[in-house]
Amino acid sequence: MQPLKWLSAYVSPVSIVYNLVYVALIIFFCYFYTAVAFNPIDVADNLKKYGGFIPGIRPGRFTADYIDRVLTRITLGGAIYVSAVCVLPTILTQHFHVPFYFGGTALLIVVGVALDTVAQIETHLLTRNYESFMRRGGGRGR
Repeated sequence: MQPLKWLSAYVSPVSIVYNLVYVALIIFFCYFYTAVAFNPIDVADNLKKYGGFIPGIRPGRFTADYIDRVLTRITLGGAIYVSAVCVLPTILTQHFHVPFYFGGTALLIVVGVALDTVAQIETHLLTRNYESFMRRGGGRGR
């Protein structure tokens, strides 16, 4: 049991090594998910096929390179933001002795559910207002 004692000091959520590994994994998986879900070459081909273009960028490979460069920058900003949201509650709890614990992952879930709920409510209200507008009109043509 002694050889693993040093490991438990680094694996606890209050250690700096744990938080650095946590941030590194978040950044890695943000880039991994972006690479799996978004293909800049397909987007560039679809732009070219449907007559779209990015001003100042030639169609084809140059557009794909530009999209990849922009996507890399956007992903880095998003990954750093997600890392901060996930790690800051733990740091604030440990260093400033906040009397409650609300983790960053839980915060992301709560915000995601809240945004989805608001979108569903707006859709429902829009549909309801549209239906009442149609009933009020009486079906008259122009």
